[in-house]
Amino acid sequence: MIIRIFNALLVLFIVFMGVKQGWAMVSGKPEMVQMLGRFQFSRNVILIMGLVTLLSAVLILFPGTFVAGNFLMAASILLIMCCELSLKDIKGAAVELPFLLMNLVAIFLQHPLAKAD
Repeated sequence: MIIRIFNALLVLFIVFMGVKQGWAMVSGKPEMVQMLGRFQFSRNVILIMGLVTLLSAVLILFPGTFVAGNFLMAASILLIMCCELSLKDIKGAAVELPFLLMNLVAIFLQHPLAKAD
């Protein structure tokens, strides 16, 4: 029971952060454009990444698309980590690591509303 509550809170936090970061990318917040601009991403690429992040956050909410949403979000986080490492910014990549791990733990724990086996 405690694990399900923890899992539900984890999923809500992941969705909140996905919507927050996705919306920042879509709306073109200056700090997000500056961060992603370091990787030579154009405005269109930032917009597409924002839409993918928002889509993955929505997919995480439903049990049937839970794994796909987490995988999509983890892949976008991994892309950012790889770009950070390509610039030799280990600190920037390390900041993204907990968010990647949250998605992987959520996949392991499964959707909190899914029927238990």
